[in-house]
Amino acid sequence: MAQAVVETKDLTKVYGEDFTAVNKLNLHIQEGEVFGFLGANGAGKTTTLLMMLGLTEPTSGSVSVCGLDPSRQPVDVKRIVGYLPERVGFYEDLTAAQNLRYTADLNKITKAVAEPKILELLETVGLKDVVDHPVSTYSRGMKQRLGLADIWLKEPKLAFLDEPTTGIDPNGIDYVLKLISGMGKRGITIIFCSHVLPQVQRICSRVGILSKGVLVADGPIDTLGRDNERYRMEAEVDNMSPAVVEAVKAIPGVEDVEAQERMLIVTASSDLRGQVSRAIIDTGALLLGMRIEEFNLERIYKRFSKEAQ
Repeated sequence: MAQAVVETKDLTKVYGEDFTAVNKLNLHIQEGEVFGFLGANGAGKTTTLLMMLGLTEPTSGSVSVCGLDPSRQPVDVKRIVGYLPERVGFYEDLTAAQNLRYTADLNKITKAVAEPKILELLETVGLKDVVDHPVSTYSRGMKQRLGLADIWLKEPKLAFLDEPTTGIDPNGIDYVLKLISGMGKRGITIIFCSHVLPQVQRICSRVGILSKGVLVADGPIDTLGRDNERYRMEAEVDNMSPAVVEAVKAIPGVEDVEAQERMLIVTASSDLRGQVSRAIIDTGALLLGMRIEEFNLERIYKRFSKEAQ
């Protein structure tokens, strides 16, 4: 089992006398994961990130980041963690290279090490041609890419990305998501917060869903999408007949069969596409095509959020 980079145990944050922003959160994020952290505004995501960064203290419970306690060792945590907020801030009158040099100085990276790395990173994030331009001339997407380079420069063990594609055009979004995937492939563990669920589904290996401070779901998308571990298959059949329906119903593990004109919808306890195909063909009917339902993160999110209300 991979090492836990982030681990929380009953992590709780209460504001005032009666508002619980995060309620007994238990998370285990392993080294190298790209973890999607989801929830509506006010669900507790940002409060959780702040506790992980040591910027606010838990009311109760505990959080460990790379074996460190952020409340007691905030400086040590910041050295090994990168953070890209929804609106990244740079010194606007400085160039991209100058901003990264400032980051290198803060993190005690020597000039000999920093200079070639800065040039390499700016090329990687597509800013090579504007290295010497002031950041004030950059678009939002360019600033987000510079933010990723800023994180990469530190070579952190963990990166928090909070809505990193907000306000970026489609081409820019695609570029940023590819860069984030590249960070994951280099071994940086990523916690990716976003309202744009297709983006989360595209790059995350696992997701956690917060609702009113409570973790209502946690796991791989295909596992969360399988309601009670059921599979849903759709077969397009020419010459549909009652015999086809009965033959598929007789397959062990098939729970329900519904015929809709030329479409046969099969619910089963496991992936039975091979058996279903054979049963249809054996009746003499023509199987035109078959697919298994792909798990849609938006439907998963809506289902778990609704169940938590």
